[in-house]
Amino acid sequence: MRKMNSVGSEHNRPRYRNNRPSAFTLIELLVVIAIIAILAAMLLPALTRAKLKAQGVHCLNSHRQLSLAWRMYSEDNNDTLLYASADVGNLNNPAHPSWAATWVTGKMDFNSGNPSNYDPNVDIYKSPMWPYCGKNLGIWRCPADRSGVTVGGQFRPRVRTMAMNAFVGGFAGQAITTGGMIPFRVYLKFNQLSVPGPSQIFVFLDGREDMVNWGNYVQNMAGYQPRLTQAYGWVDMPGWYHGNAGGLSFADGHSELRRWKDGSTCTPIKGTAYDGSSVTSAAHSVDVAWMQDHATRPK
Repeated sequence: MRKMNSVGSEHNRPRYRNNRPSAFTLIELLVVIAIIAILAAMLLPALTRAKLKAQGVHCLNSHRQLSLAWRMYSEDNNDTLLYASADVGNLNNPAHPSWAATWVTGKMDFNSGNPSNYDPNVDIYKSPMWPYCGKNLGIWRCPADRSGVTVGGQFRPRVRTMAMNAFVGGFAGQAITTGGMIPFRVYLKFNQLSVPGPSQIFVFLDGREDMVNWGNYVQNMAGYQPRLTQAYGWVDMPGWYHGNAGGLSFADGHSELRRWKDGSTCTPIKGTAYDGSSVTSAAHSVDVAWMQDHATRPK
């Protein structure tokens, strides 16, 4: 005899359709978007800091390699230091003897017709330091420097960010009147750096992209001796590519990121060729005081 299904069994239960929509509602979408926006806002500053830190480490390594190349050249040439710049009256004269002993020649600007901006063959590969650089063009430029020129419709990054302390080697071994250089030491031999010590004198630094021109960096020494802080000012200015900090390398081979403490040191980049208009008075600036103290000493 066939067994009948009992009432309420699984077979006889009524089936109901789920009428709930499967798509997100507008409110749900807005909530998700708001959460993503909040998370992105929290994450982006951390990513920015990480990027700045990575670029800073890269920059410090470049400075170390560049200062090592500078030192190796000196050791191979009887401890003679390269000039920071060619003779001031012959900056555009390749035939002048000072060019052969200058760390780098050529003028940086924002002129697309000037190959010194984008072609390393023009100046960098001819530098007496180049054989000591391990064929590494990248160490001449800070990775955070985005300056460049447009050539033939194509953007070309500029090849150099770094500049050399003008008191290290001078202008063909001489001081000039600009920035009050005359009363201060121009170092021509490595052993002369014993005053105040090679760890205290910087050789290279990140130059501001709108103020990098020739290969030298002239620190304004007004107000250094006797100390007169209201006389402080700039001739050239250091870069601040790494979160209001700039890279420097020193005569003993170490490098560091110096965080600038005065807002006037980090004025906005103009993005145009150097014309002196970016220079601020910087009276009482602790950044000027620090730079003076690491550029040279009185004779």
